[in-house]
Formats: sequence, C-alpha cells, structure tokens
Amino acid sequence: MNIALIAHDNRKELMTQFCTAYAGILSRHTLMATSTTGQIIKDMTGLDIRLFMRGAQGGDEQIGARIAYNEIDLVLYFHDPNSPEYDASVAYIAKLCDQNRIPLATNSGTAEALVLALGRGDLDWRDIVNPKTKPVVG
Repeated sequence: MNIALIAHDNRKELMTQFCTAYAGILSRHTLMATSTTGQIIKDMTGLDIRLFMRGAQGGDEQIGARIAYNEIDLVLYFHDPNSPEYDASVAYIAKLCDQNRIPLATNSGTAEALVLALGRGDLDWRDIVNPKTKPVVG
C-alpha cells in the first residue's frame, strides 16, 4: 500500500517516534512524505521514503494530487490544531480522502489504530476496491 506521511512542525518529533515504533509494519509498504518530515523520519528510522516538496511549498498539493487520483491508500497527517495553516491544509487533505474513501489519521491515536489494522490486513479492501493502484514511481 501507498502511505503518505505529513506532520506540522511541532508534530514532526511525534511522527518520527510513531514511525520508529511501527517501522516493522511501515517498512512493508511504499512510504511518501513532504520533504522535511520525510527526511527527518528517514534519518531517524532508516525507512525508505519518497520525498515531495515541503508542505508549504507545494508538498501538500503533490500528495493531494495522488490522493485525487486514488494512488494513496492511507494518510497519516499529524497536525497542530493551533497552527494558522490548520484549517486550509487539513481540510484540503481530508476532503480528498473522503472523496476517495482513503483512511486518514490526524493524530497518533487514530494512526495507531490504522497502522495496527494495516499490519493485520484489515485495510486490504483498498486493493480490492482499487486494484489498479501501483506503487508511485519517480
């Protein structure tokens, strides 16, 4: 499955800790992230992550485009509800996920439930609903 990782600045450490804790499950999937978040996770965990631009420079839109084309199967978006960009960035990704029936976690509690479900195979329905999905290349 293709998994997108996004984190606001003061949630990057939490995202890194989360990815460290669940590296065994996440490593079996194609991971992609906005550049700063992804690079931090890569450096700290050794996970292979495809990097997009920084969120504020268009990375959210790059991931959003892949969501719109149903090329992403799960989004982990650790956001800061007090951030000035909260409303626009989270609403944009959430709307796209809702339109395409893509599971979205915006906090570590929901992310844990989804990643554990992923590890058990509970999200394999994405392969049935969207069999043409291939790992994102390039």
